[in-house]
Amino acid sequence: RGYSTLAAGTVEEAVALAVEHCPALILMDIQLPAQDGVTALARLRSNERTSNIPVIALTAYAMAGDRERLLAKGFDNYLSKPIDVHTFVDDIAELIAAKS
Repeated sequence: RGYSTLAAGTVEEAVALAVEHCPALILMDIQLPAQDGVTALARLRSNERTSNIPVIALTAYAMAGDRERLLAKGFDNYLSKPIDVHTFVDDIAELIAAKS
């Protein structure tokens, strides 16, 4: 589809890359080393350069209420692992189009 990607292994690296590159969308795993994806989202939302970037929560959490809990924290969408590729691609296109 022509998307380019950046990858980060920690919250610090993810936030730094987002601030530097201002990507069209961020796919954020919830379970990260040292800090979690919710913490990373809060840091992204508090930065003027990254506050409006759509962020999709990607998680192995699939318990009842997890989707609602993460959306309430400010994620723009939620995908549980394993992901459905068609849904994933559609979600990305939809969020990017909505922010354009």
